[in-house]
Amino acid sequence: MNPRVLLPLLAVGLLLAAWLWASPSSEAPWRAELQERLERLDAESPGKLGVYVEHLSEGHLDYQAEGPWYLASTVKLPVAIAVLQGVDKGRLSLDQAVELTAEDKVDGSGGTVWSDVGTTFSIRTLLEEMLRESDNTAADMLIRLVGVDTLNASLERYGFSQLTSLLQVRQDLYAELHPDARNLSNQQIVEVAAAPIGPERVQALANALGLTPGQLEQDDLDEAYRRYYAQGRNSSSLTGYGALLRDLVRGELLSDASQQLLYQLTGLNQYEAYRLEAGLAEDLPFIQKTGTQQGRACHVGVARPETPEQALIIIACAADLDENREAGALFERIGEAIQQTVLQPQAG
Repeated sequence: MNPRVLLPLLAVGLLLAAWLWASPSSEAPWRAELQERLERLDAESPGKLGVYVEHLSEGHLDYQAEGPWYLASTVKLPVAIAVLQGVDKGRLSLDQAVELTAEDKVDGSGGTVWSDVGTTFSIRTLLEEMLRESDNTAADMLIRLVGVDTLNASLERYGFSQLTSLLQVRQDLYAELHPDARNLSNQQIVEVAAAPIGPERVQALANALGLTPGQLEQDDLDEAYRRYYAQGRNSSSLTGYGALLRDLVRGELLSDASQQLLYQLTGLNQYEAYRLEAGLAEDLPFIQKTGTQQGRACHVGVARPETPEQALIIIACAADLDENREAGALFERIGEAIQQTVLQPQAG
């Protein structure tokens, strides 16, 4: 063979061999057993389950992890990363004051919505409220600050699908009942959400629109949620979310100071025995964010994030089940399976 052809081929071969040697195999020693246990849990549980687990030194497991999976409030972790990237670039400051506007207010977790319009909060406080209390109004204030387009651009390479404000989630959902719901004010959206999920909320929406339930285009809230989820917004594959967390742990997204702040705000030194964490060892360092919406639940986290070579990314999402009772029990059993198949053998 011509040496001019042979040498480039040899170079490519050496590079490929080096890549294969350096890349962790997906056939991790715990993979088969964990796969079997996840299949059993999925078969025994209502709805559909997706799980992504990656040990940064040993490999990964994908169990129905391809998307789109609706992420609910786990989108708040990428929002926090985007905000802290703005801090690292000098565009924002943790002490910077952000004023609450009427257009920021949205129902859900957290108490910021009940503050007076014009009240100011530091970015640091808003991050803390968004991540620790899952405060939706704080999240929308930060999304407004960063910009939806900037947020989505920062996540494009991970395959996230059209993240929106939490207010737009409500508008898009209620628009499945009647398109005029997009014109409701923030305060009206908050008042509608005060009614219990089901016929009462449909009635509250009709009242806010000056209509009767019979004048709505759709009067089944469950069907409205199904149609909203089918839009694919605020979603990603679990593998894509895993890639984001991998880059975070490897220090490729944030400065050391911002990374440590994010770790503290996502529970590095706390234990709440909730969902996945309830099945993991109590002394296991674990950063995390949960998400919950009608018929949907997710829990994302990284065990041992401060030691990247031993870090373990865990992402679990479930659909078409009771998002609280059934999802909580299922995720706890997933945590137990991971603890017993991945973590305890290493400890031994």
